[in-house]
Amino acid sequence: MNRTVRHHFSAVAATVALAAGVLATAPSALAVEGDDLSDPATVFSTAKYSCGTETASDQAVASQLNGQLTGTLRGSLTSYRVSCARAIVKAVEARGLPHRAAVLAVTTAIVETTLVNYPSGDLDSVGLFQQRDSWGSFEQRMDPTWATNAFLNQLLKVSNWQTRPIGEVCQEVQRSAFPDRYQVQAPDGQRIVDALFGTPHAGPDNVGVFRPSTGEFHLRYDNGSLAKVAWGQSGDLPVSANWDGAGPDNVGVFRPSTGEFHLRYDNGSLAKVAWGQSGDLPVSANWDGAGPDNVGVFRPSTGEFHLRMDNGSLTKIAWGQSGDQPVSGNWDGGAAANVGIFRPSTGEFHLRMDNGSLTKIAWGQSGDLPVTANWDGAGPDNIGIFRPSTGEFHLRMDNGSLTKVAWGAQGDLPVSANWDAGS
Repeated sequence: MNRTVRHHFSAVAATVALAAGVLATAPSALAVEGDDLSDPATVFSTAKYSCGTETASDQAVASQLNGQLTGTLRGSLTSYRVSCARAIVKAVEARGLPHRAAVLAVTTAIVETTLVNYPSGDLDSVGLFQQRDSWGSFEQRMDPTWATNAFLNQLLKVSNWQTRPIGEVCQEVQRSAFPDRYQVQAPDGQRIVDALFGTPHAGPDNVGVFRPSTGEFHLRYDNGSLAKVAWGQSGDLPVSANWDGAGPDNVGVFRPSTGEFHLRYDNGSLAKVAWGQSGDLPVSANWDGAGPDNVGVFRPSTGEFHLRMDNGSLTKIAWGQSGDQPVSGNWDGGAAANVGIFRPSTGEFHLRMDNGSLTKIAWGQSGDLPVTANWDGAGPDNIGIFRPSTGEFHLRMDNGSLTKVAWGAQGDLPVSANWDAGS
C-alpha cells in the first residue's frame, strides 16, 4: 500500500518476531521485494510467516510452473510460495467468488511480496499484501486468510472489477505509487491460479446480450449481478468464447463491413482476426479440441460453415441453408465442438454430431434468436433461445426442462459463456 521506490527494512522487526517463535527463515533466493528483485537495496527481512503446511502437491505445482512463468517469479516459485498462493485461492473459493478474484489477489501478492508472508515492509505495511495498520491488527494482517478477505472486501467495491484489466483493478485496491507493475505480473497470477483453483471452468455457463445502440455487452454472472463491457459498435455481431485458453470466457464482435473479428482478451487487449465477409454470420468454439477457442462463420449463400483452426487453416462443413441461424457447441461430450443451426421457419435446432449425424430438437419459434452453452455445468452443451419480444431467455436443461431468465430487451443480440469461470 502506498509504496515508495525503495523499501529498506531494519532487522528489528525480524528480531522481535523471531523471539516470539513464530518465524522461519526465508530462502536466500528472492528474499526481496516483488517490485525489484534484482536490486539488493530492496532486501526484506529474512523472516517470513507460514501460510500453512507445505505439501508435495505444492512442490509439484512449483516444479510444473517454474519454466512457464514469465515475470518476477520465473524459475523461483517454491513450495512455500505456492502454499501462500493456495491460501489466497482457498479464501476466494470459500466466499464463492469467481476464478478472476483469485487471479487479482494472487497477482497483487506477487507484486507486493513475491508471495512471501513478510512481517515487515514499507512503514507499517506487513503480510502478503503489505497492508497498512489501518487495515487491521498485526496478527490479522499476517493471517493469509484474513488478509485475503480484507483485500476481497476492497475489491468488491471496485466498479466493473470482473471485466476491467487485471492491473487496473489491482491498482484500484492497492493505490500503489507504481500502478504499471501489476499488469505485467497478471499472466503469472493467471497461471498460478489455474493450477490451484479447484474447478477453474466449473459451474454453469450463463447468458448475456450485446446492445448495438450503446456498443455494450451486458453479461449475467452466476449470482445474478450485471457486468458491462464496452466492446463493439452498431452493425457488429457478437461472439463469445475463451480466446486465450485461460480464465473466464470473454466477448468479441464480428464486423461484417471489414470481415474482421475483434476479440477481447482477459487483460482488456484487442486481437483482430480477418475471417469472413459481409453477409456471413459468426460462430465461435473449440473446433480442434485443443488450445484456445477460435472463430468461424456461417455463409448462408452456400449453406457452409468456414471454421478457423488454431494453425490458421480452414475447415468447411456443409450444414444448413439460407435463412438458418448458426450455433456451435459440444453436443456429444467429445473433445471438439461442432456446429448446428436454428431454423426459425420450423422452430427447430439441427445439431451436427461428431460422426456427422443429425439431431433435431424443437425449441423456440420464429422471431427467437438462438444461444447454446452448458447451462447446468454438467454433460454436453445444450440449446436455448432469446425472445426479444419478452426480453427472456428460454434455456433447455439436459433433462429437457425449461429455465427462463429475464435478461435483455428488444434490439439486443444474445451471447452465452462462462463469464466468471467457476463462481
